[in-house]
Amino acid sequence: MNMSVESKSCEKIEIVKGLVEDFRANIDYLFTHFDYCLFTKLIDRILTCKGILIFAGVGKSGVVAQKIAATVTSSGTKALHLSAQNAMHGDIGIVGADDLVFLLSKSGETDELLSLCPALRSKGASLIAIVANKASRLVCACDDHFVLPAVRELCPFDIVPTTSSLAQLIFGDLLATALMKYKNISLDEFILNHPAGRIGKRQTVRVRDLMLSGDKMPTCRPSNCLGEVLVELSNKQCGCICILDNEKHLLGIFTDGDLRRSLQTYGVDSLEYPMHELMTRDPRSICPDILAYEAMQLMEDGRPITVLAVVEKEKCVGVIKMHDIIQAGL
Repeated sequence: MNMSVESKSCEKIEIVKGLVEDFRANIDYLFTHFDYCLFTKLIDRILTCKGILIFAGVGKSGVVAQKIAATVTSSGTKALHLSAQNAMHGDIGIVGADDLVFLLSKSGETDELLSLCPALRSKGASLIAIVANKASRLVCACDDHFVLPAVRELCPFDIVPTTSSLAQLIFGDLLATALMKYKNISLDEFILNHPAGRIGKRQTVRVRDLMLSGDKMPTCRPSNCLGEVLVELSNKQCGCICILDNEKHLLGIFTDGDLRRSLQTYGVDSLEYPMHELMTRDPRSICPDILAYEAMQLMEDGRPITVLAVVEKEKCVGVIKMHDIIQAGL
């Protein structure tokens, strides 16, 4: 019984291995037969396009077209997905004379796309076929084309879109990233399109956006004794208190950790000590316009700390906590 189970398991593994090798061979074929010159000409044409890029397909190719449009848009080039079915019922109104329309179809014989071509031409748009069959009707119906060489689909019947879908995805990703390089898209430009992601937040959220200021910032004078400031330290729940002079210059900082160390060193007598004797002098500080992510790095540099005083024009204007930075998703 065990031998039978083990035999079936080995058989399944061999099936998977075979599929992986077939997939690798098909994708390797795509890369070894990729037309670099034609792809470069296609990029040049896009760079001179005064309109937007529009991607359309049917079935799985339609799903890939939607993904390509999203990737191209997010990487700095205006693009849209057009439903081939809905286009003939009003959505084609989005298409303009300066636009480039990419029609994705493995066979190049997709009826919905072929029917769409005359309507797109009437709008004045330029059509580009992305196919695996250079001799297809779609190539003849378009102004230009790009062939994605593929041997066969992964499924045993050479029907289910697998290799062809991946080839289309690879084409789209190459297109988007090539445009980024050709257009010299900077990190700052890229971040502007991704303000909600972690990368975006790290490049847009500043100390000023997260710091505690005004009445929320715990402060005291250097002459105050520890017993006098415990209420302020506890109520503000900041983990520290900033020691300021009359002009709000930062003289030092006193943290929860300093409180524990003071009690361990001086016992109950520490409550009578003035803050200028207990505080940490010349604490790390940061400007409010610095990125919050840089504040986090500064806190982690050397001996880790959990709070930073915020100083602007030589005056202490706030406190930023590691907890709040993490909570912001940075």
